[in-house]
Amino acid sequence: MIVDKSGSALSRILVVDDEHDAGDFIAAAAQALGLCCSVTTSTREFMSELGPEVGLVMMDLMMPDIDGIELLRWLGRRGCMASIVLMSGCDESVLETAEDLARELGLSVAGHLQKPFRLSALESMLRTVAPAVPHVPKVSRPSIAAKPTAVLEADLREAILRTEFVVHYQPQIEIGSDLVVGLEALVRWQHPLRGLVFPDAFIEVAESFGLIDDLGWLVATEALRHVGRLKGNQDTRLTLSLNVSTHSLHDLSFPDRFVALVERCGVSPANVILEITESGLIRELTTALDILTRLRMKGVQLSIDDFGTGYSMMQQLRRVPATELKIDKSFVQTMLSDHRSRIMVQKSIEIGHAVGMQVVAEGVETAEQLKLLHANGCNIAQGNLFSRALPPSELMGWLAGPRARNDRQSACVSSATVT
Repeated sequence: MIVDKSGSALSRILVVDDEHDAGDFIAAAAQALGLCCSVTTSTREFMSELGPEVGLVMMDLMMPDIDGIELLRWLGRRGCMASIVLMSGCDESVLETAEDLARELGLSVAGHLQKPFRLSALESMLRTVAPAVPHVPKVSRPSIAAKPTAVLEADLREAILRTEFVVHYQPQIEIGSDLVVGLEALVRWQHPLRGLVFPDAFIEVAESFGLIDDLGWLVATEALRHVGRLKGNQDTRLTLSLNVSTHSLHDLSFPDRFVALVERCGVSPANVILEITESGLIRELTTALDILTRLRMKGVQLSIDDFGTGYSMMQQLRRVPATELKIDKSFVQTMLSDHRSRIMVQKSIEIGHAVGMQVVAEGVETAEQLKLLHANGCNIAQGNLFSRALPPSELMGWLAGPRARNDRQSACVSSATVT
């Protein structure tokens, strides 16, 4: 095995391409960079050669025996831990969709090369993604059944009765001013044995058991009480965002009950934003629109959550009397590397503003993401760049204390240079 100048072992690159010239071209470029590279023109031979020492796989999608999509499926089942570069003469959109599929299969995708590609593009890719450390032994990924979601209906019912669920809050920041303008309430289960359990472990289970509405009322009550107590210490314009279950949108009494709770907690309905997931409105749309319209008439604000991930987003956007559009984090976190995600973000902001909505980007993690959002006129951002979701005790200190702002302000000030 070849070693680099520092003496570190270089994991092997394995290329599978039915075009001999293409494989030889890649191997020559890799070896010129001091990388160990093997080439095969057969997917079956590739399968037999793929071992734990392979740190980078470069694969052509258009193979004659087993095509690249079938091969990705096989790599996903095998739990392949190598980075993957996809290659093809297909349209860019086909390569990008194949990348998305690979990631959904749990694979690590380093990028793609559209054929024919230049030596400079290949060398740039290799310098960026070729592994320069010994290959890390494969760690098996738990199956869906093995995830910590094996929650029993009785456990959930008892947890709700014992109010074991707690609410954490993620701040929402106005991008132009860097001021805190809102909080999103996020539920956690304070399990007596397992500790703090995150919602992906129990939300779907609660929905399947018909308990999501009970859980929603518990979260709303707790969050509204916290925000009501904040009024004496913080700007009363601070909004509270709550996720509402689709089950609640089937209960015609929901608007009256909800606004009564809001007012009982000393909060103005105008300071409350109910987040509605797009796909949750598809069923029983008439009832949902009845409820949402009455909520707006009572002053409650509405947000279309996870925008871009639903099945009929334009229909929902046209029908729902929403005041806010929330861009899903999957687009925000990939918009710097994926031009389709970037276009989705840009157009979502344009559409939201065109119909009079505030636009919120969730999942913001870097100053570069914030810079692009600001350049495109996004109003509000939330994510780990600002703060993780905080329990009430930490939230009070965070709101009262100084926050690191230099990198974010610099990003916004220089955003005029973004194209």
